[in-house]
Amino acid sequence: MIFNRNKFENFINFTVINKMKYDIIINELLKSNEPTIVYKTFVNILGEDFPSKKIKILKNEIKNSARVKKLLSNRDNTGKIKNCKNVYDKWQGSHWIMILLAELDYPENDKTLLSTVDELLNFWLKDYYFNEVLIKKPSDVFKDKTGVPFINGKYRRCASQQGNLLYALLKLGFHDKRIHNLAELLLKWQWDDGGWNCDKNPDAKVSSFVHTLWSIRGLSYYNKFYPSKKIPSAIKNASEVILKRKLYKRLSDNSFIREEFIKLHYPLYWHYDILGALKVFSENGFITDNRCNDALDLLESKLIIDKGWASEGSYYKTSEKFCHNCDYVSWGSNSKKIPNEWITLDALYVLKSAGRF
Repeated sequence: MIFNRNKFENFINFTVINKMKYDIIINELLKSNEPTIVYKTFVNILGEDFPSKKIKILKNEIKNSARVKKLLSNRDNTGKIKNCKNVYDKWQGSHWIMILLAELDYPENDKTLLSTVDELLNFWLKDYYFNEVLIKKPSDVFKDKTGVPFINGKYRRCASQQGNLLYALLKLGFHDKRIHNLAELLLKWQWDDGGWNCDKNPDAKVSSFVHTLWSIRGLSYYNKFYPSKKIPSAIKNASEVILKRKLYKRLSDNSFIREEFIKLHYPLYWHYDILGALKVFSENGFITDNRCNDALDLLESKLIIDKGWASEGSYYKTSEKFCHNCDYVSWGSNSKKIPNEWITLDALYVLKSAGRF
């Protein structure tokens, strides 16, 4: 099924966008066959108001798009998304499908997803996550699996799991009372340097960019709906972990923490790169911090003139059958010479949020 442009064409005038730094690229995005690309271009780049007629039409087009239908093709008769081993199957488990739907701006409050929402909350809020196991010596790390390891005063948890779910459920309009438990667990597991980490090494002292970024995103969305005094400080402290390292540099010598951090990918799933970090900081208002400037300069330098930004790496293979690290759909070109419209869209969003055009 191709994006039904016939009932939408009258809203688009490809000649009205001019005198903008990236006008040629924006016009190309508006011509996309992906309704999410067109929708986000209007909303995130051009500042279109949500109640407008074109936005309502596009939301419906997203729900009925070929991409969404493929992502939701593996459901049982109750509407619950099927998994192979569990909800975290990479990348076809229901955990990832819900995160991708949120990224696609799928319409809110779709009741056919409620059974999946319930399954996910039950999975990520099992008794295990509310228990802690005090680990006194490294050899005991994997012996007791009844709770979260607590080593040298730090919880060792892959907090991106709860953080990503918190973001996805709120973005999709599901305000089940159990989401408060997700936020409480994230706050409980936060390290004294501000972030999160699952490293079982007793000597580990620095938080992980991966688990910190997606926990920030979850808590930032949570705070929009359920503001409190303690969450903004938790978000600020966590953001410092990444900001003081300028999103990709070591404190000691300004060298790259990892080469993979400066490459552009889509989707990121649970991974980290500078575009993902800039996107989260755009969402929560930290993009104007001048410590983002090096990453923004680097992003701008990757522009293929008048075309957009290319994918520089991929974390998935495409398969309609369950397989490890497989996605049901392709997310555009992975050639370094051909722009990827998903990455281009996010790049324009963060540059606009940073006031660079």
